[in-house]
Amino acid sequence: MSDLLLRNLRPMGGPACDLLIRGGTIAELAPGLDAPGVPVEDARGAIAWPGFIEAHTHLDKTVWGMDWYADRKGGPLQNLIDNERNDRNRIGLEVHRQSMRHALHLVASGTRIIRSHVDVDTDHGRSLFDGLQATRAALAGMIEIEIVAFPQSGLMVRPGTLDLMDTVLASGADIVGGLDPCAIDRDPKGQLDALFALAEKHGKPIDIHLHEPGEMGAFSMEMILERTRAHAMQGQVAISHAFCLGSLPESRAAALMADLAREGVAVMTTGSPSASVPALRALRAAGVRVGAGCDGIRDTWGPWGLPDMLHRAQILGMKNGFRTDAELEVLLDVIGPGGAGAIGRKGHGLDPGAPGDLVLLAGSCPAEALTLCAPRPLVVKGGAVVARNGAPLRDIP
Repeated sequence: MSDLLLRNLRPMGGPACDLLIRGGTIAELAPGLDAPGVPVEDARGAIAWPGFIEAHTHLDKTVWGMDWYADRKGGPLQNLIDNERNDRNRIGLEVHRQSMRHALHLVASGTRIIRSHVDVDTDHGRSLFDGLQATRAALAGMIEIEIVAFPQSGLMVRPGTLDLMDTVLASGADIVGGLDPCAIDRDPKGQLDALFALAEKHGKPIDIHLHEPGEMGAFSMEMILERTRAHAMQGQVAISHAFCLGSLPESRAAALMADLAREGVAVMTTGSPSASVPALRALRAAGVRVGAGCDGIRDTWGPWGLPDMLHRAQILGMKNGFRTDAELEVLLDVIGPGGAGAIGRKGHGLDPGAPGDLVLLAGSCPAEALTLCAPRPLVVKGGAVVARNGAPLRDIP
């Protein structure tokens, strides 16, 4: 943790002032601060925003920087899952190297915390988790990485996966992951009982991918809510994607959103252009905690995406039909303080006592900064400068 004095910045787009960080924590905001002996950076009137939260990605999957991958498959979700699992070794997708590339681009674009799912399956054992854990250790001090143990190829349909999940959770994975209890495992009771038992055993939260549409997804969501109540895990469960909320009748979706808010179950959305996603206005109005993420970036699934939360906020805004300045600031909250709340982090802001983690943005106001999506002039983590002018202060492998 470091000391740093930032002069002439505009916190959250407000009036210009100085900001002092001591011991990695914001100590003071006021015009004309003086701190002898403390390193000084001139923000030149840039907007200061709390470091971004990447609440849903897959650092173990990107082929960024590798030879062009020309063997992507179409068809159902299972085809995409199988193709990736089978092709990883053939194309030399080495997780530590690739996750370093992905994570360092997120550092450069202003991200403070990454929640990354990592595949746990019987073909690769714990090797993918080990690669991502090495990246977390290598980038400590530049960015925080939460690791979700993710049984993407199935939990109940692939014997041995549950034991592997138990192993990686005991070895440092932070969160219990799951996927489509009906569509992938065809055993929603078995999968969800196993996941909540793992969470209880290891004292860890849960984050479940739910691609299932319509009433199938609603059924799985209701089972997740039932177990959240039964295990008293309010505030410790998240549902990623939650596509069913975007494909159900409005009244049915509204009732489910009310239940999510009541049980403190967060939704992590990616604003996927190819799917029916939950309506951000409705989620927020219902009181559901919402985070956002870039999901997979240029991987074996698809060639799209950028490791930049401002770019993802733009996609989320277009998907939700947001246009006004107030709506664009909602997007900045979802990738900032609101996203931190969704992953259970409190005190994420620019007030004294908050972590000294912030990003400078170019623009006359927050809404313009979002639409410009210009290279970030400065990124600060714990009072230390970790990126400058859109580039991390560490070589990308």
